[in-house]
Amino acid sequence: MRSAREAVAGYYRDHGASVDPDAVVLTTSTSEGYGYLFRLLCDAGDEVLVAQPSYPLFDFLADLEDVRLKTYPLFYDYGWWIDFAELERRIGPRTRAIVVVHPNNPTGHATGVAERGRLEGICARHGLALIVDEVFLDYPFGETRLESFAVGPHAGGTFVLSGMSKIAGLPQMKVGWIVGLGPEEVRRQAMGRMEVIADTFLSMNAPAQLALPAWLAGRGEIQRQILERVMQNLAAARAAGLEALQVEAGWSAILRLPQRGGGGEVAEELLREVDVIVHPGSFYGIAESGRVVVSLIGRVEEFALGLERIVGWMGRNQARY
Repeated sequence: MRSAREAVAGYYRDHGASVDPDAVVLTTSTSEGYGYLFRLLCDAGDEVLVAQPSYPLFDFLADLEDVRLKTYPLFYDYGWWIDFAELERRIGPRTRAIVVVHPNNPTGHATGVAERGRLEGICARHGLALIVDEVFLDYPFGETRLESFAVGPHAGGTFVLSGMSKIAGLPQMKVGWIVGLGPEEVRRQAMGRMEVIADTFLSMNAPAQLALPAWLAGRGEIQRQILERVMQNLAAARAAGLEALQVEAGWSAILRLPQRGGGGEVAEELLREVDVIVHPGSFYGIAESGRVVVSLIGRVEEFALGLERIVGWMGRNQARY
């Protein structure tokens, strides 16, 4: 429905971007959006580059589309950075696109203006599409709003994904989208092919499309509540004496806990010994031991209890580290 696509265009207008409603393809999720894009851009056996650390969903989506993933590294040095030299080295003859999660999950790395320019330059030199996942765009940990990749100009084909799961805390409503951007001829050809894919699956239902303008209009209050909670929980982790790596945005934090002597997984021990659930860093491709990822959207009281148990567990097990 055009009314739903106009509502999405309005969301980007609030972010300072001019988006043509005809460049919007509605999906039931960003996961489905990735599936559409992998079909659009790749043949079986082609490659897509994705950052590491990152959420491991991409592995499953790529496997389903017979696409190969290759990782490029983010490195930590008083903040997270893209290793551009290694990224460019990993581009091969079958590479078709680079995926950027802005801000990244779980690192919270937000792609700055200079990084964006280098990414777009690399894509232009190698004839690659740029796929940008912006589901956490509205949750910066500072006063400055993050700039969407939907803001032009665009040197080449760029596809921005987002949806209501994070924008308004409504994962059960199953609304996402892809915005196609770039030079007019490139965008026109891509969107023509994308419409064939979307019309083949016809996944979006009418009630969700009719409700989308109201959901987007009311997003501000739930975003305020979510951001307030994640900021409070992050501050609590630091106040408890735990080292949280620098994070710029999102709903997660990476804690640097003592490395376990003799190997083993810290997250497993926390679950077994003190009933605290965290994600092991290895789940996201973090190579260093002692890194765990915590969700910051839990209830404040429960999060504080979890922190207390982690600190107590560390104190009791100092000799083992």
